[in-house]
Amino acid sequence: MRLTEHPVLRFERGREVTIYFKGQPIRAYEGETIATALHAAGIRVLNYSANEKRPRGLFCAIGKCSSCLMVVNGIPNVRTCITLVEDGMRIEPQHGKARLPGEAKPPEFKEAKVVRADIVIIGGGPAGLMAAIHAADAGASVVLLDENPMLGGQLVKQTHKFFGKREQFAGVRGVEIAKILEEEVRKRENVEVFLETSAVGIFQEGGEKLVLAVRNNRELIEFRGKAVIVATGAMEKMIPFENNDLPGIYGAGAIQTLMNTYGVKPGDKVLIVGAGNVGLILAYQLIQAGVEVKAIVEAMPKVGGYFVHAAKVRRLGVPILTRHTILRAEGRDKVERAVVARLDENWRPIPGTEKTFEVDVIALAVGLRPSIELLHQAGCQIKYVRELSGHVAVRDEWMETTVRGIFVAGDSAGIEEATTAMLEGKIAGIAAALRLGIADESWLKEMEKAQKDLLEFRSGPFGRHVLEGIKKALIGGVASE
Repeated sequence: MRLTEHPVLRFERGREVTIYFKGQPIRAYEGETIATALHAAGIRVLNYSANEKRPRGLFCAIGKCSSCLMVVNGIPNVRTCITLVEDGMRIEPQHGKARLPGEAKPPEFKEAKVVRADIVIIGGGPAGLMAAIHAADAGASVVLLDENPMLGGQLVKQTHKFFGKREQFAGVRGVEIAKILEEEVRKRENVEVFLETSAVGIFQEGGEKLVLAVRNNRELIEFRGKAVIVATGAMEKMIPFENNDLPGIYGAGAIQTLMNTYGVKPGDKVLIVGAGNVGLILAYQLIQAGVEVKAIVEAMPKVGGYFVHAAKVRRLGVPILTRHTILRAEGRDKVERAVVARLDENWRPIPGTEKTFEVDVIALAVGLRPSIELLHQAGCQIKYVRELSGHVAVRDEWMETTVRGIFVAGDSAGIEEATTAMLEGKIAGIAAALRLGIADESWLKEMEKAQKDLLEFRSGPFGRHVLEGIKKALIGGVASE
C-alpha cells in the first residue's frame, strides 16, 4: 500500500522501526503516524463503538474526531491519526469507553511550564503561518502552536497549483507553499514554534490572555500573551446514509493526508461523493497515485467546482453523476460496495435508478465546517452563517472578535480557499500587532493592501456568496437567514 513512485511528490521516509498491533510486528517509519503505519499494513479497523460494537476506522486524520482512538502502550483514547510512531509501541483496538490500566500511576504534580510572547497563534496552517510571519515582522514576539507533527495544515497535502496573483503563490503547488512559509517562520528569531501541542482553553487572567495547552499528551504548558489569533481550521462534514461509519469511509482530507503526506494508498477503487473543487481535485490526486476512481456523485444538478478541474477529471475517464446521491455502503468490517441512486426534483431517490460500485473506499467531499470550539469557549459571539459553512465568530474588519484581543483567521473564520486563509492571516497578524501598539502606523497600509487583495480575490462568481456571508459575520452586520 506504500507508494514508491509519484509524478509530483517524493516521499522521504525516516528510520524503519517496529510497532506491535495485537502483539504482531508491523513495519513503520519514524515521522509517520500510528494510523498511517497500520493503514499501510492493511489494517482498517481501529476501534469499536461503545454501544453497538460497530467497527470504526480512520475518518478525518487531523485529530478532530474519535474514529482513530486506540489503546497505545496501555493508555486509551490516543488519537492515532496525529500521534507519531515510536519503536516498540504496543497498540490495541479500543472497545468503546476504555479505562486506564489499574497499575497506571498519575503523573507527578509539578508547575506548568510558562511561555510568554506578545501574540499567541493557535494553528500552524496557511492562516496561522502568515499571521506569525507578519506579526513578527511588525515587531511582535510570537508563539505558534499546532497539534499536528508538522506545520502547513491543509497545504501539506495539496499537489495542485494555486490560482491568483504571483504574490499569492499563483502557479505554486500547496506542498511547496507550506515549505516556503515554514522556512519564513523558522528564520524569524522572534517566533517560537511548538508542534504536537493541543490548545485546550483560552482564558483572561489579569491583563494577559492565557492559552492552556498539552504537548505530546504529557506536558501541560501555559502560553501567556497580550493577544491570541485563532487559526484552527475546519472539520470534515458528514452526511447520513446507511453504514456511513464503516472503515473505508473517509473525509477527503484524510485520503489526501495518507496519500500525499505519507505516501500510502487509501485503497484500490474509490467512489467520491461531492463534485466541488475538493472532490474534483481529490479525483485527480487519486489517479496520480495509481488509484482507480469509479465515479463522482453530486446531489446538485451541476458540478460545483471550477470548470477546469471538472474537465481534467472527465478527460481522464471519470464519470460525474449529477443529481445522484449515495444510499448505502455495503461490507462486513469494511467497505466493499457503494450503492447510489438518482434524485428527483424534491431530492428523493428515484426507485429503480440504483447503481452499485465495487469499491473499497468511499471519499466524502461534502464540505467543511469551521472549528470554533476555542472561540466559543473563550466567550466570543458566535453566529450561524450559511454562506460561510456553519457557525463562525463575529468579528470586525481587522479580524478581531467580540472579545478584545482575540482574533480569528482562515477556515475557522469561514470556509474558503487557502489563498483567502493566507490573506486573512496576514491581516490578523498585522492587526494584532497594531492593536497592541507594537507596530507603527506604516503597517496600516500593508494591512489595507491585504484587505484589498482579499476583496479582489472574492470578487469572482464563486466568491459572491462568501461576501454575503462576511457581511453577516461582521460586528453589527446583517441578520442571518
